Amino acid sequence: MNDSSSWACPVKHAAEPQRVSLAHGEGGSSMRRLLEEHILPRFDRLSSLPLDDAAVLPQIDGRPVLTTDAFVVSPLFFPGGDIGTLSVYGTVNDLAVRGAEPLWLTLSLILEEGFSLQLLDRVLESVAEAARRCRVSVVAGDTKVVPRGAVDRLFVSTTGLGRLIEPGPSGSATIEVGDVLLVSGPIGRHGIAILAAREEMAFEPPPESDCGPLIEAVAALRTAGVRVRAMRDATRGGVTAVMHEWARDCGGTLVIEEERVPISSDVRGVCELLGLDPLNVANEGTMVVAVHPDDAESARSALQCVSVCARAARIGFVRARGLLPVVVKRGIGSERPLLEPSGAPLPRIC
Repeated sequence: MNDSSSWACPVKHAAEPQRVSLAHGEGGSSMRRLLEEHILPRFDRLSSLPLDDAAVLPQIDGRPVLTTDAFVVSPLFFPGGDIGTLSVYGTVNDLAVRGAEPLWLTLSLILEEGFSLQLLDRVLESVAEAARRCRVSVVAGDTKVVPRGAVDRLFVSTTGLGRLIEPGPSGSATIEVGDVLLVSGPIGRHGIAILAAREEMAFEPPPESDCGPLIEAVAALRTAGVRVRAMRDATRGGVTAVMHEWARDCGGTLVIEEERVPISSDVRGVCELLGLDPLNVANEGTMVVAVHPDDAESARSALQCVSVCARAARIGFVRARGLLPVVVKRGIGSERPLLEPSGAPLPRIC
């Protein structure tokens, strides 16, 4: 017979002041207060709707485009952003580079018991501000609380829905020999910013993430009439991962011209110190674009007119498939293979 003295209620009803408790995730009055006092007031669309199980959305003009992502970055706050901005920009950018206008987001929070409500408020403010900047509405959400140690403080998931603006990018399978490759700005900034913040490296000023929206950059290409073959935000795996995916899809060899790749001095310094290849380091507001060769200059000019893309550059081209799918061409004319990363050099970056 079991010893009843060892029994314990799995739900703590007495919430710690200013801390998330398990009761906040159990659907009762504590959860209602969490929603009413911390979450709903920050999102106009959510606060104006009844708390139904699903949001009914207006009809849209065009084909719907859907994406979803989860964010587990450590630390939660870093120079240039935090998990809140990351969760909005990451999903919005996935829609934008697919040629869609982002319209709506869902927001799912997984909170560790004991997480500071003050920090939660800061994250939610970041989500709300980023959504306003991108002109998207958060229309549905979910909140779960798990016991201490089950997650690292806070995980966020967002799903984004938008409408395709025709004609969208023709796709990486349509990349042809002679096409030109561009990057919208200096590479590797997000990964190095996360590394420096996590390891408390004493840089002054600290490296700053490129975490931000790509909507304006994509719109600039569209307005300029650029024939875009493919666009990708170069997140985990960096530029290298995108190049290998495109090489596989199109069957050509993608050539990166090393001297053309924009790299900020702080990223270059950290990479040289730690033996990292900047091409493998993650970005969060920088994309790679493949365009028709006749449109290369107009694409570069259009991107450079967007403030965050002032250092946009041509970084390479596509040639007939040789022995290797992706190579880096050095200034002296020699080439080295650019191997596909088998894993991210830095974990928990997004």
